[in-house]
Amino acid sequence: MNDRFQYDALVDDALRSVVRRVLTQVAEKGLPGSHHFYISFRSTDPGVELPDYLLAKYPEEMTIVLQHQYWDLVIGEESFEVTVSFNKLQEHIKVPFAALSAFVDPSVRFGLQFDRKDNAAGEKPEAAAVAPTPLPAPEKRPAQAGPAGDEDKPADAAAEAKPEDAASKIVKLDSFRKK
Repeated sequence: MNDRFQYDALVDDALRSVVRRVLTQVAEKGLPGSHHFYISFRSTDPGVELPDYLLAKYPEEMTIVLQHQYWDLVIGEESFEVTVSFNKLQEHIKVPFAALSAFVDPSVRFGLQFDRKDNAAGEKPEAAAVAPTPLPAPEKRPAQAGPAGDEDKPADAAAEAKPEDAASKIVKLDSFRKK
């Protein structure tokens, strides 16, 4: 069967646009209420920019947390840039939306997971929606003093958080496709 409409690519683009729109609103107005994000991305994808020591520590995938320790969030058409804190060091990173592997907002039990499908046919990565199912209550982390607004977040939490900790069940779109 020949998919002339390339539905996988259309769905992938639509789901990444959700992340783009949410981050655009946050860049303009800040994070409302208890919203915060776990954003995972493939650290070696084209266009990803991060310090060499972070790339060495996270050679395949990295997760950042946008909650208290982030600054200068700038959203572009194809990528976003942000400064985040790693072990009390502020580091600027750039992430193309195409490099995303997951996006989770545990405050409202919402998430998206993007699966990379490498193959010779050159197909785009497929995306999977995380079902809006109940998630476990967020675990409390020990308070740690730092710059203003950092009271309840460890300095290195941006790199240590895992989005799979926030999602209890992931439903992949592939499970609904006829093969």
